[in-house]
Amino acid sequence: QVHLVESGGGSVQAGGSLRLSCAASGYSDNRFCMAWFRQAPGKEREGVASLYTRSGFTYYVDSVKGRFTVSRDNAKITMYLQMDNLKAEDTAMYYCAAYPGVKYYGCRPHVPDDFRYWGQGTQVTVSS
Repeated sequence: QVHLVESGGGSVQAGGSLRLSCAASGYSDNRFCMAWFRQAPGKEREGVASLYTRSGFTYYVDSVKGRFTVSRDNAKITMYLQMDNLKAEDTAMYYCAAYPGVKYYGCRPHVPDDFRYWGQGTQVTVSS
């Protein structure tokens, strides 16, 4: 069973930065689609960004393009989310998720049910 462990959440003022990490364990094949989701109180869970571990392919939703950067350390199957120029509307519980795969084509954070493994979530709070 694959386990995901998140870290790096916290509180920051608008315009500041945070870096989230999600480390995977319990795997035998290092090819995964990994993604970040977030959910604010009273709102639907939404995708943020995704990454395919084998090729480094990345995808971002429009609201975070140019501000967030997803990256990987494949030696440890760790996914990072560098968040710069944070805005109040970025405040949410952030979750990492993953599913095993051999292609990057469908690795996008649009369908939460596609992701088999989930982290516990880490809170990001941005004050304006």
